[in-house]
Parts: sequence; structure tokens; C-alpha cells
Amino acid sequence: MKVLVVGQGGREHALVRALKQSPSVAEVHALPGSDGIAQDATCHAQDWRDFAAMTGFCQRERFDLVVIGPENPLVDGLADALRAGGVAVFGPSREAAKLEGSKIFCKEFLLEAGVPTARSIVVNSVDSVRMAAGEFLPPYVLKADGLAAGKGVYICKTLRELEDAARDLFDDKVLGSAGERALLEEFKPGYEISYLILTDGESFEPLPLAQDHKRLFDRDEGPNTGGMGVVAPMVMDHELRERLDREVIQPTLRLLRKRASEGRGFLFRGVLFVGLMMTDEGPSVLEFNTRFGDPETQAILPLFDGDWGVVFREAAMGRLPKMSWKNLNSCCVVLAAAGYPDAPVKGLVIEGVREAVERESYLLHAGTKRQNNDWVTNGGRVLNAVGLGTSLSEAVERAYKLALSIHCQGMQVRRDIGAKALDA
Repeated sequence: MKVLVVGQGGREHALVRALKQSPSVAEVHALPGSDGIAQDATCHAQDWRDFAAMTGFCQRERFDLVVIGPENPLVDGLADALRAGGVAVFGPSREAAKLEGSKIFCKEFLLEAGVPTARSIVVNSVDSVRMAAGEFLPPYVLKADGLAAGKGVYICKTLRELEDAARDLFDDKVLGSAGERALLEEFKPGYEISYLILTDGESFEPLPLAQDHKRLFDRDEGPNTGGMGVVAPMVMDHELRERLDREVIQPTLRLLRKRASEGRGFLFRGVLFVGLMMTDEGPSVLEFNTRFGDPETQAILPLFDGDWGVVFREAAMGRLPKMSWKNLNSCCVVLAAAGYPDAPVKGLVIEGVREAVERESYLLHAGTKRQNNDWVTNGGRVLNAVGLGTSLSEAVERAYKLALSIHCQGMQVRRDIGAKALDA
């Protein structure tokens, strides 16, 4: 097969690498890709936002499959445009991608499906936040409605912090149109789990459970980010796992099927990412994403014992193959630029980047660029250090050995990725 991956970050480099290792795949291409991804794929400068030109490009190149990595192309409807042009696509329709594109739409879907989720109120101004705050106890959770690249969730310990966050959204418009409306949500204590499933909207195939680390600093301190590291697979009690599927996945699929049968363009052929808070009362859904998570993808893909090219192609055609998994653990440690997440510094030289790929540990490029024969920072999350092992501790050790061999002025690395899982 000849496969195109849309995107340019660490998730997309992980997808490219997995496809490059797939026996069914003869050629891997990326759009736009990056200098780091170009080590493993042919990159193209075509702009995906021009749907007509993009469709024509895919037709001329005769791609057997297009895998869409990021959320923006899905929310804007790229999958629909390509399918209309006869291109096989791994990724849901624009209508289905609203589950990620709007927190309010997602919350309404969860409530209609009967899926457990936190109580919330829609707000659109500082005054409406003040009024609604009386319905909740601190800490307060304020979620921007639209896409915000992992920066749209504020967890506020006090009412004053909440008002400051509301001013950021509604007065200063730091997230633009993504923050025109928001959810003020009940805080649910517990631990987070990322549960990704492959689905055709009818049935599903579970991927290994993973645990992301969202906060910038150790011990879950500091601002929320797009993710500072992941470990997988997370071990879960069999009865709790069955409850998760019964209370969350099955009712979600029932409503997906209902929406699809109503002719509302709700075609889902791809990945549904379920962000979960595991509370004393049971699972509670924090959010849906309609694509692979970043950096969950980096940790999950190498655990599959099979051909990802076949899996993606089958799912794109509405068929779900059975999957099996290696007896391995994985850890992904994110190396973030100075100033991340608010103002990442670009153009800083990175030392220690190795071109060779090792079996047990390797680097994926997220936000790098080649400049005068040096690798330099070109985004917020710069590199992903992935470690594999027969135990979680071995995977974590290998990931950190690689991560800490990389040097860059002001580089930010959490030192406790996987610590909670190891303690448990």
C-alpha cells in the first residue's frame, strides 16, 4: 500500500514509524510532515485546508489510504471531502468530530447516551461564571468549548482564580473563538485514564489503557499542557474494565449507531479517545477526542503485535480486525521547549539527537527543524523519548536514559512520568 499521514507532530511521526514497519505498506508519505518525519517518509507541502486541491492531490498520487492525525482537519471536514473523492480515509466525519470540536456538544451527547460525566453549566461571560460558581464547590473546572490544543482547561483552586480564568477566555479572548462559550464543571477527584478504541460506529476494538500526565511539573503541579508523558498498558481489575465497557463504551456506541441511522452524517471510522476520571463512584468521562491522543499514540502503537497498515485500511473500509498485543510495557517522555505551554521558544539548538533507531528506545520528532546542520526547537513539545521493556520500570528507565541524554537551553522534562503507576 501507499499511505499518506496528515499532520506534522510527534503523534504523526509515531504513525509514520508504525506504518514504515508494516509489511503491507510499500510507501509512507506525510503532509506536511516535518524535517524529523522526513527521515522516515516522503513529505509534501500541499495545504490540507484546500479540500479540492487536497482531494486532487490524493487522487493523482493514488494513495491507498489516508490517515488523518490531528483534530483540526477532522473537525473541518477533511475526511468527508476525501471520501467524496473516492479516497479511503482513517478518520471520522465532520459531524462525528464535533464530539471533540465542541465540549458543549460532547456533554450533550454524553447526557443523551446516559454515560456518567460531571455535572456542568454552560457559561459565556465573567458574570455568568460568577453566578454559576455557587452551584459548585472548589476546585472549579472551566473548559473552553472549542479546540484549544490542550490549553483550554482551567482547574481553579479559588473563586478568584476562576474569575481570572474567565477573564482570560471571555474578556482577553486568549483562545479566540474557541473560548466564546465554556463549561463550568464539577470537579471529580480520582485518577485519569486514557481509553482509546478503534470503532466503525457499530463495534469496537479496545487499545491498551494508558495514563497521560497533563500538568507541566512533577507531582501534577503547574499549568495543563497537551501532555508531558504517557505509560501503557495500565492494569485494571477485570470487573472494573467490564464496568467501563458497559457504562461508557456500549451506550456511546448505541448513540453513535442511532445518529448514523438518522442520516445526519455521523460516520465514525477511526479512533475514539475516551478521557476518563476513575472516581470512588466509578468511571466518569472527562472528554472525547476523535483521533489518536498525543502522546498516547507514541506509547500505544509499538505494543501492537501485527500490521498497522492492515488495521487502518480495514477500519477505513468499515471493518474491524481483531488485534493482539505484545507482552511489553512502554513509556513516552516529552521534552518541551523553554516557555512551553504559553510561549515556547523556537530556534534553540538541541544537542544529542541521534539519527539511529534502537529497538528498545528511540526518539520521535514533535516540534523540531533542521537549521545549519543542527536540530533546533520549532514548537512547544519538541521531542518524544520512547522506551520499551518487559516491565514498566524497565520501559521508564529506558525512556529517561534517552530523554536525559538530550540537551537544550531551558528544556522542560517531567521526572515522574509513570511514578503513580509504579507506586500502584
